[in-house]
Amino acid sequence: MPDSPPRYKRILLKLSGEAGVGGDGFGIDPKTLGAVAEEIAEVARAGIQVCVVVGGGNIFRGAALAETGMERASADYMGMLATIMNALAVQAALEKIGVYTRVQSAIPMEAICEPYIRRRALRHLEKGRVVIFAAGVGAPFFTTDSGAALRAAEMGVDALLKGTSVDGVYTADPKKDPDAKRYDTLSYKEVLSKDLRVMDTSAVSLMRDNHIPIVVFSIRERGNLLKVLKGEGVFTTIA
Repeated sequence: MPDSPPRYKRILLKLSGEAGVGGDGFGIDPKTLGAVAEEIAEVARAGIQVCVVVGGGNIFRGAALAETGMERASADYMGMLATIMNALAVQAALEKIGVYTRVQSAIPMEAICEPYIRRRALRHLEKGRVVIFAAGVGAPFFTTDSGAALRAAEMGVDALLKGTSVDGVYTADPKKDPDAKRYDTLSYKEVLSKDLRVMDTSAVSLMRDNHIPIVVFSIRERGNLLKVLKGEGVFTTIA
């Protein structure tokens, strides 16, 4: 049987800080980071244009600190800085294995990365570079899910892939409920009405309005990203 061609030509990969670079704990885990870099490199070398958004929860959670009394805006800006640290870590891991990258930040930090400029980001993708977007939307009160959805719409991607530590969307947390069932497909409306918390509601709504499917899969399984892009393996598609 011939190898299946990838279903998408341009994707945005959304990673949580924990699943993407932090393993199961705090900080940046080199083994987890290296494995994720290999996944991205495999896809980029297959000719797929890739942009990436990484959360910052493995370093800092602004919302959690805001709940203890810190001003929410300040806490969120601190969280954005954590996403920049993770973006630079992903960049270093990719370039170590020969993948050209650019980091663009919604908060200008010219000494370490480019400011976010849409047309420049598109040009990088067209040249085969992996573009890593940092600092969310550049404003407090928005999650990195919202930042990922916004960049996905701006880049005109064919799909937003959310890499997690589980292999799709379930009726309940499969780590806590052994009877939880995985969905193969869901509509945007079902995700919102059932409050499945795949991404925040504004992110899901933005993907619905722009007709961009959300594909939820496990980033922990070696080679899984390319398999999912070929329609193989286990995942949940929201469209």
